[in-house]
Amino acid sequence: MMNTPLPRRLALLLLSTLVPLAAQAEPIPAPPDIQAKAYVLMDYASGEVLAARNGDDRVEPASITKVMTTYVAFDEIKHGRLHYEDEALVSEKAWRQGIDSSESRMFLDVGSRVKIIDLLRGIIVVSGNDASIALAEHIAGSESAFAEMMNHEAKKLGMKNTHFVDASGLPDPEHYTSAHDLALLGRALIRDFPQDYKIYSERSFSYKIKHAQENRNGLLVKDPSVDGIKTGHTNAAGYCLLSSANRNGRRLIAAVMGADTWAYREQASLELLNYGFRFFENVQLLGADKPAQTLRVYKGELDEIGVGTLQPVSLSLPRGNSAKVQLSTQIKTPLVAPLSKGQSVGSATVTLDGKAYTTIPLVVLQDVPAGGFFHRLIDSIRLWFAH
Repeated sequence: MMNTPLPRRLALLLLSTLVPLAAQAEPIPAPPDIQAKAYVLMDYASGEVLAARNGDDRVEPASITKVMTTYVAFDEIKHGRLHYEDEALVSEKAWRQGIDSSESRMFLDVGSRVKIIDLLRGIIVVSGNDASIALAEHIAGSESAFAEMMNHEAKKLGMKNTHFVDASGLPDPEHYTSAHDLALLGRALIRDFPQDYKIYSERSFSYKIKHAQENRNGLLVKDPSVDGIKTGHTNAAGYCLLSSANRNGRRLIAAVMGADTWAYREQASLELLNYGFRFFENVQLLGADKPAQTLRVYKGELDEIGVGTLQPVSLSLPRGNSAKVQLSTQIKTPLVAPLSKGQSVGSATVTLDGKAYTTIPLVVLQDVPAGGFFHRLIDSIRLWFAH
């Protein structure tokens, strides 16, 4: 069972202290009592887990597997090895899989050629097993080889409790994941492929049939802030839902695994999302446009340089605690040009209400070439007196 998430532990710590300032903090209620095998609620910006139960326990992903199937495909497209307009040949295996699982198919014809963009919609919107196999075979030659690619990406993303053996999520003893790993995958999908991710919000898709098939993620209709991600169901896995919502520029991700009904997986997901938006807040500490400090540079074309992080750094905290966050820097001085963007120069310690929270490495935010001869000479004299 996953330990109590860090933000939740901080909330309990703040509530239990006798310091008058903490006593004024508004109490944070316990997370919703979700009746499922496992769940995780994750803040997108920081990656912090806001609430969880059995988050690292092994569960069957069912069709949520297809999120990794599309992640691999989007990565191939990003690197120019695959294109939306390419066409994949539908094998008998892919066609037969659609026939054998009539509730999850795109209705592909054996021997036909289908554009990659259509296969992706068939996977994402209607959860087509036939489309998943056709795409996997086109990319890797076989579904088993494609599964190796899936596992490679899972390892890169830090999915420590995950192993895939197929592209569609059919039951297999060696095909497993965890609620936490799926939240990590959802975060990576949105972060790495923001334009491709938009397909996950499409409500319906039709391919060579009279009536369009509806997206199985009912939250897309129930809550306008929800823009993905994927449902899953088998008798063994139960009803599962990996969802994400964006409200007022803040995004959360919820993974609910093993609910008893499709309706309850939606209800539970909304309860988690509402809880996270209501009782937690984000604090952006650093980023390329938000330096931790501006420092003097010697012997360079610039006299001052910002230090911080190239990527945004955020914390997700129980509401009412953002004003208690402080940042203190430890810099290796003096800074002498030339300096390269991304070059390490020290660290910053984050404290919450006077208690150490985390330490963040600091880097130079832009290149600083060496200055001219006379400028370097003058700064050499300044350095001698200063240090």
